[in-house]
Amino acid sequence: MNERSDIGTAFGTGAPGAGTASAGMTGSGAAMAAGPVPAAGLSGTAVDAAAPRQSLTEREHRSRRRRLNAAESLRGLLFLLPWLCGVAFFLAYPLIYSIYVSFQKIGVKPDGSGLSYTYVGWSNFRDAFILDNEFPVEMLQFVYRSVLTVPVSVIFALLVALMLNQRFPGRMVFRTIFFLPVIFATGEVIQELNAQGQGTIPFLQQYNVTDLLYSTFSPSVAKAITGILDQFVIVLWYSGIQILIFLAAFQTIAKSTYEAAQIDGATPWESFWKITFPAIVPFIVLNLIYTVVDLATYPFNPVLKLITLNMEDVDTGYGYASALGWIYFIILLIPIAVLVIWSRRQTREKR
Repeated sequence: MNERSDIGTAFGTGAPGAGTASAGMTGSGAAMAAGPVPAAGLSGTAVDAAAPRQSLTEREHRSRRRRLNAAESLRGLLFLLPWLCGVAFFLAYPLIYSIYVSFQKIGVKPDGSGLSYTYVGWSNFRDAFILDNEFPVEMLQFVYRSVLTVPVSVIFALLVALMLNQRFPGRMVFRTIFFLPVIFATGEVIQELNAQGQGTIPFLQQYNVTDLLYSTFSPSVAKAITGILDQFVIVLWYSGIQILIFLAAFQTIAKSTYEAAQIDGATPWESFWKITFPAIVPFIVLNLIYTVVDLATYPFNPVLKLITLNMEDVDTGYGYASALGWIYFIILLIPIAVLVIWSRRQTREKR
């Protein structure tokens, strides 16, 4: 009996303190079931930490977003600061002076001591479309040629970039070959190659492609297409920068995206239109803008040649040539502005 009492006492049964122990255990179980009780000194801190943060109001959200946008704009301006300094020191005065000159009739003083300025208002701009029978024609030809050349150059650059983005032996060599013309194709080199007949495609004369174009299209369209084909090799030489931009665009797409699409059974064609193309749309717009600007400063641009001839002509001079230059600039600015506005709208919709 004593042994059983000792055993019962050890296990909390059959002893006088058994009820107290079980009551204490019951109280502890109730406390555990009710959840942990915070300490007295840390109760306020624990509650504050566990409490959810208050959501921002619409006004605070807009204010914070404006601050973030301002910080991003400031960083962008810091990167542009060297270029802006160059424009301010080397281009600002010529631009302002050309605007002033475009409203003047410039001649040489009778005593030969300098230039004479005669204010003519908008006459130079009006004469460019009314009295000049060359500038409107050359401008229209340039527009026709740009409409055909710009898409061809961008599409060619995209196809070449897609091939150069693949893994194959000698990839870096081919990338270098396609980019070398950008380094060597200066104005003088291009003019010399064109003078030697290296900028044309031989089969145009062999198969009478020019006659076929004039018999199929109107003379203005046929002339524009013929002009592109005559300089097709040189135009493709100017695609190096666009190829480089597309290659950089492809690196922004995560490989895991293509792997997930491949697991889901997507073909390469579907992956291009569903993944690659939407991701590189901003870069396509950038290449379109770059190609328009590059084509506008092309060494064989007839509009630039006409402006130079009027600048050297005694009857027209610097004033009329400056007016033609600003008309040319405004016409070029229209498609660039349209592309920029469209690109910003697309970016806002994605956000």
